[in-house]
Amino acid sequence: MRRVVPVVFKAACPDCRGRFELAANALRLAIGGSSRTTFYSFTCPGCDTAVRKPAGDRIVQLLSGAGVRTLRLHSTV
Repeated sequence: MRRVVPVVFKAACPDCRGRFELAANALRLAIGGSSRTTFYSFTCPGCDTAVRKPAGDRIVQLLSGAGVRTLRLHSTV
């Protein structure tokens, strides 16, 4: 029988400067039409601040591969 190890990500809060590990279910990924509209977000466990950080191609691959909930943003144009 295989043992499943939960995936955790290291993160930091720009407000309180706390450093911590978050499980995949604590993160959200939004994929937009450009690098400016592709980001991941989480709530800081230290100060409850909503944090939003840009996500490049590598981050998108890592997060989506680990099961992070993903929202695809569509242009209305």
